Amino acid sequence: MVKPPTKPKTTSGPQRKTARRADTLPTREQLLAALAEQSDIKGKRDLAKVFGIRGDMRRPFKAMLNELEGDGVITRTRKALRRTAALPHVTVLDIPTDADPDNLHAFPAQWNEEEGDKPRVQVLGGRDARIVPAPGDRILARIDAGEGTTPVYTARPMKIIDKPRRGHIGIVRMDEDGARLIPVDRKQKEMRIPLGDLLDAKDGDLVEVEVKLSGRLMIPRARVTSVVGNPASEGAVSLIAIHALEIPYKFPASVIREAEEATESTLKGREDWRDVPLITIDPHDAKDHDDAVYAEPDTDQNNAGGHIVTVAIADVAAYVRPGTALDREAYLRGNSVYFPDRVVPMLPERISNELCSLKEGEPRAALAVRMVIGADGRKRSHSFHRILMRSAAKLSYRQAQAAIDGKADDKTGPLLDPILRPLYAAYDTMTKARDKRGPLDLDLPERKIILDEKGLVKDIRIPERLDAHRLIEEMMIAANVAAAETLEARHSPLLYRVHDEPSSEKLQSLRDFLGSLDIAIKKSDSVRASDFNGILAQARKAGNVEQVSEMVLRSQAQAVYDNENLGHFGLNLDRYAHFTSPIRRYADLIVHRALVRALGLGPDGLSDSEMDKLPGIAQHISATERRAMNAERETADRLLAQFLAAQIGARFEGRISGVTRSGLFVRLAETGADGFIPASTLGQDYYRYVEEQQAMVGERTGEKFTLGDRVTVRLLEAAPVAGALRFELLSEGTRGNPSSGKRSIKRPSRAQAVRVRKKR
Repeated sequence: MVKPPTKPKTTSGPQRKTARRADTLPTREQLLAALAEQSDIKGKRDLAKVFGIRGDMRRPFKAMLNELEGDGVITRTRKALRRTAALPHVTVLDIPTDADPDNLHAFPAQWNEEEGDKPRVQVLGGRDARIVPAPGDRILARIDAGEGTTPVYTARPMKIIDKPRRGHIGIVRMDEDGARLIPVDRKQKEMRIPLGDLLDAKDGDLVEVEVKLSGRLMIPRARVTSVVGNPASEGAVSLIAIHALEIPYKFPASVIREAEEATESTLKGREDWRDVPLITIDPHDAKDHDDAVYAEPDTDQNNAGGHIVTVAIADVAAYVRPGTALDREAYLRGNSVYFPDRVVPMLPERISNELCSLKEGEPRAALAVRMVIGADGRKRSHSFHRILMRSAAKLSYRQAQAAIDGKADDKTGPLLDPILRPLYAAYDTMTKARDKRGPLDLDLPERKIILDEKGLVKDIRIPERLDAHRLIEEMMIAANVAAAETLEARHSPLLYRVHDEPSSEKLQSLRDFLGSLDIAIKKSDSVRASDFNGILAQARKAGNVEQVSEMVLRSQAQAVYDNENLGHFGLNLDRYAHFTSPIRRYADLIVHRALVRALGLGPDGLSDSEMDKLPGIAQHISATERRAMNAERETADRLLAQFLAAQIGARFEGRISGVTRSGLFVRLAETGADGFIPASTLGQDYYRYVEEQQAMVGERTGEKFTLGDRVTVRLLEAAPVAGALRFELLSEGTRGNPSSGKRSIKRPSRAQAVRVRKKR
């Protein structure tokens, strides 16, 4: 490294190497070397003395420093001018949502602002890259700073990782002492907010804060940095999850503008199917209708007893083109998120509720699959078509089912013979193949939270499962399989919906649990969905199907998106893709584009760039799906905790839904709300967690509390912001053998514990 010329040491001021009056400016390398080697250089003046900068040299010297600072190579703070800190060899980077998808850049996820502006990092990729990130992703990357003294950072992605939730977000509560923050995260403790640090926050506001320590005791205090909104006044408890998990919910102006400028598709490049009486069957309160169905008996003598089933899906690919603002925002969101109090859509209303909603009587662009179903229910052939259709009717599930059950109304009466009966006949035939295939029959009830006009819980219902629901599900599954088969046959890249078989560890845990109930499962790790159905059938006969269903569910792998095919274990299918909901899932939009390209149905198919990035797209949208599931679950927990907060002390019936070393989780029968019972409050014994039985077992008495047991509890505490409930167990457990293993010292009673604390 080149060092600057030196001059004799001075007797006052910093002991540093200095130079005679300079005739030329130092090089960039000399400047950086001086900053790195001489720690007593505090600023521009000190650096000028080192290199003997005087007179006419000062102006160009200052310009050089400004250039280095502008390049992010040196940093100017209140205390010093110094070389910018280097990035570690492996670090976490955030790719901006507005980054160019074909020329990605990123910034460090964590950065000390005193080091100056975050360095910009070029993200490398290419056709052979194993990890292909996209705008909005967080990645773990290997960093290269280049060979020069000025870092030119490049990054090779190693992994796409989930973004953590925001660190400190909560609700402001005013009291006689001022203000406090009730954190959203149940693991964080309440903090005081000095009145001068409230910003404009009022009681009940959802805020983001930074935490600072004060006083000799270093007490954490919160300072409001932004006011998000007020869930109570806006009637949207979902705001908490949306901001805690950083779910994009406001469309940028450029996205809205593109959506508003979109025009309806015409017949150009499409088949005219406006006379085919396709109908939509959806929930009664659905605002968008992206799938329509039609069935008729097959007149081919070689397929006696068979049917022709048509599924038409809104042609979102015609409006959301690769590389547009609409496309980037849809990718960033990954999917729509459904809350009891709102929907955060993947696409703006102009697209999802208008142009791509298959409205009754309106011409709409669609991508349709025509499937020939044999008398045995198996699909014999299929073909895809880009069409212009007109929905013959919009029906609700209950409306369609009532007509089939002999209670047709004025609308469904004329549709019964020509449309509804053929649809149900085709469905009855398709169930033969489904039953023979043997998909996992884990039909767990899902509760629906009904809110009033103030956004508070009005009712909790378990929607009735009708054949109308199953009909649509079966036809959508068939269409999804057809999409995967077509793309595979054309050797086209695609995104599969994969569901791997259970791991050997989870299978062994399930075997241990089932063994405690005298239910056997084959010892081989190669199991099929039908094996689990046999277990569930045994459990129904024994009267413990809810217990067994819970454990079977826990043994399953999580379904994800992947560009590699692993099959779908739960549906017992060799290949499966999502094709039927491009309004609300980005995966389906990718599959639509792939079909358009593979079948030559138009110029708006999958681009070369997207084909290269499918691995990264799969990882990203799998992460956004998990984020949406967490947000939906957390919002339901908060609404139920808010609903039950007025019933402290009340008794409830429920089932043990989880067993851990720290205690029991109980799900209430009426509302489906989940709460916790700490292990220290159970009975009069010391309870040990027995994993293979999924139970807490008393050491002395053998009293047992097992997953799925019916119990009575009392509500002791409700924390609506955190969505947490705490129960007291009122039921006794079943009696059995005392728990085995090393004996623990029996815990003192609460009264004894209080006496011990007083003595100390």
